[in-house]
Amino acid sequence: MYSTDVAPAGGRPTSAPTFAVPHVESEPTADGRLLIRSTDPLGEHPVSVVHSFRAHSEAHPDRLLVAERVGGNWARLTWGEAREQADRLAQGLLDRGLADRPVLVLSGNSRLHLVVTLAAMTVGAPVVPTSVAYSLQSADHAKLRTMADLVEPGLVVAEDASFAQAVVAVGEGRTVLSAGGDVPESVPVADLGAAPTAEVDRRCAALGRDDVAKVLFTSGSTGTPKGVLCTHGMLSANQQQIRQIWPFLTEEPPVLLDWLPWSHTFGGNHDVNMVLANGGTLWIDDGRPAPGLVERTVRNLADARPTVYLNVPAGYATLLPHLERDPAAAEAFFSRLRLGFFAAAALPQQLWDRIEGLAAGAGAGMRMTTSWGLTETAPAATSAHFPITRSDVLGVPLPGVELALVPVGEKTEVRVRGANVTPGYHRRPDLTAAAFDEHGFLRTGDAVALADPDDVAAGLVFRGRIAEDFKLSTGTFVSVGTLRPKLLSASHGLLTDAVVCGQDGDCVTALAWLHPDHAGRVDGNGVPEESLRRELAATMARLAAEGGGSSQCVERLLVLTEPAQLDAGEITDKGYVNQAAVRDRRADLVALLTADPVPPRVVVRG
Repeated sequence: MYSTDVAPAGGRPTSAPTFAVPHVESEPTADGRLLIRSTDPLGEHPVSVVHSFRAHSEAHPDRLLVAERVGGNWARLTWGEAREQADRLAQGLLDRGLADRPVLVLSGNSRLHLVVTLAAMTVGAPVVPTSVAYSLQSADHAKLRTMADLVEPGLVVAEDASFAQAVVAVGEGRTVLSAGGDVPESVPVADLGAAPTAEVDRRCAALGRDDVAKVLFTSGSTGTPKGVLCTHGMLSANQQQIRQIWPFLTEEPPVLLDWLPWSHTFGGNHDVNMVLANGGTLWIDDGRPAPGLVERTVRNLADARPTVYLNVPAGYATLLPHLERDPAAAEAFFSRLRLGFFAAAALPQQLWDRIEGLAAGAGAGMRMTTSWGLTETAPAATSAHFPITRSDVLGVPLPGVELALVPVGEKTEVRVRGANVTPGYHRRPDLTAAAFDEHGFLRTGDAVALADPDDVAAGLVFRGRIAEDFKLSTGTFVSVGTLRPKLLSASHGLLTDAVVCGQDGDCVTALAWLHPDHAGRVDGNGVPEESLRRELAATMARLAAEGGGSSQCVERLLVLTEPAQLDAGEITDKGYVNQAAVRDRRADLVALLTADPVPPRVVVRG
């Protein structure tokens, strides 16, 4: 049963503050580390997000939990309906002997995906959501097979017939569940469910904090994907940490319009669990940060009117022009918005300034903020829950989180310890052992610095992935994580992403993708037209004018005409570009950047 007229969460803002005042302390150690921790203790919280879900479903069964576009209209599911369906499906898992094996989900964000997740977690079956791109965009399904072989699921969930080929790759000998049975050899979800018995409640009550709720495969942005163990305790602890720094969530159940894939920790753990833990409403956005799809997001804003908006920088870059030229869309976006949030990559400062300016023009009290974390940290580990004007500030540790800033060569790595940190990797004790240092801190591979060396309360700033950085022939280090967003910001929207090159060379160069609006300004051989060449040269000149020396200037640039390829590991479906993979796969183009004489495809700084 799907409701068509149910009230969402949200409503008029309360007097609850948006941010809690952060309290942090630091302690230098004899071995050169700097420990930074929140002095606010982690508050009491349920064993599992499932327990939060069940409590809210009893407290407000008629509130809208999730809405999904079907045939152009919203199909809706209330909290009470979701609870009923999840419990019936949980009993079906028990009856078929599937409750003690992982559940592999091929489908994207949907009501079915959510109900299956809740059902499996209720009876203790780990959920393994996989990237839809591995099912629908991959030519060989190799990564999908690797994941299935590693987790050995009992149940495979495929929404509809579009997943048929992926099911062939991983479904042999396994029960396959689909929405309506239109996937060959699948069981319709209606046939798997059964009237719940007391065993469902018993299994849920027996869940422990150390039990595995999900296995989330990392995106592979810096290496081979690996299965991160997400326990019930770490997911629930992370939502309590977020609730303590955003106190309004307790009084204002969040309303989200969200497209971020549930196969990643940002969408699947941070965002969905925020709704489940706080009794909110999730409108599943069928839009994406791409031409022809972002228009769907703009349309959906009028119905959802989010109170919290969460996106990756590429999402803001695509949505912002529509808000700037469409007052009605801007009004819908800002009408109830408490927080605008970004994560997963650095936000170019130029985008930050435009968003802030648009909010001020709309008279909105929205605050922009960000946090930092990984799949391994559930994901939030830090948050900028205080006023900031710089987009590269990552904030301070969450309650119950301890950071260690550790010198690694010429950089400083941030490491994490706390209740929200994973115990390790599925069936990979070698990776688990290597992931933690001798003090029990998770090694992250991310470089940071203090925003103010004299005040740890000013937070951390991101300095990129240590593995992505390289040296020029002069011995100068190039911080890719710092330079890339500066280049994109200097392009004034001309570029959507870039790969920084120049290892062991005399200068920094870059490969870059044009914004789709400018794609026609490059000929069939990849040569920019003269006006575009001047704009790209001016972009590099503006970047150089910001200062920072040779490591923060781009001297030559080449426009890429082929999109980043998923199967080649160049990009994730969330939009994060693997710098090393692109440089390796396109080594011939990297070589053109330093060729003499300068090839026609290459633009030199003006």
